Amino acid sequence: MNAMNNQGLVIAAVVVLVLVAIAVWLWNRRQSQRLEQRFGPEYERTLHEHGSRAKAEAELRERERRVEKLKLVPLAPAEAQQFEQDWRALQARFVDSPTGVLMEADRLVRELMLRRGYPMGDFEHRAADISVDHPAVVDHYRTAHAIAQRDHRGEANTEDLRQAVVHYRALFDELLEVGEPAPARDQEHMEVH
Repeated sequence: MNAMNNQGLVIAAVVVLVLVAIAVWLWNRRQSQRLEQRFGPEYERTLHEHGSRAKAEAELRERERRVEKLKLVPLAPAEAQQFEQDWRALQARFVDSPTGVLMEADRLVRELMLRRGYPMGDFEHRAADISVDHPAVVDHYRTAHAIAQRDHRGEANTEDLRQAVVHYRALFDELLEVGEPAPARDQEHMEVH
């Protein structure tokens, strides 16, 4: 009888272990799917860069944690309008000075990122931070940056520079998020209470 009880306990323990293993596998799979969905093409790029799913997903989760700590803010309408005017002026100057405009586009994008609350570390950290909330355009940022570096080495032609400005514009448009004017937010806040 004692042997049967021990055998039953062993079987129960094995069943519990199998159920725990299945639950862990399902939880990990859901986390992978969540990261794939959130980061889109950036998920695959990070996976390729790190060579393993575990390392890539750890990197993406770390990005999420880092960006959660940032105080990202939308622009006031007047600020957004000024950035938009600056961008239109930049594009108008492209015909006369494509190289100068590319450097200016990079500067304007960095200024917009800074104003929104992104830290201005090295390029890879900026791109990683952008990838958390704007995964659809981070590739544009990387492409524009690569062309700017080629231009710095004297290896980019005018069409390359035009493409870089187009790529910077995609990120610029995405980051040009406008919040409600302060008085409207205050009024709404007062009506809720």
